[in-house]
Amino acid sequence: MKRTDVAMIVLIASISILVAFFVTKAFFGDSANESVKVKTVDKIDATITEPSPAIFNKDAINPAVEVQVYAGSK
Repeated sequence: MKRTDVAMIVLIASISILVAFFVTKAFFGDSANESVKVKTVDKIDATITEPSPAIFNKDAINPAVEVQVYAGSK
């Protein structure tokens, strides 16, 4: 490559970076100066509520137990 080719590549790359910078700034604007409201998390307390008796009862299905369904009786 000639010295002028390298200079042309550097010039084109520099102009491309500047164009990309200004295009991005036009699309997104200057967001660094905008204020933002953030929701805060409620304080966690140590109280434990009882689980629902409709789900957690002695007759509830245990998903950890393997269940096999047969088409006929053995």
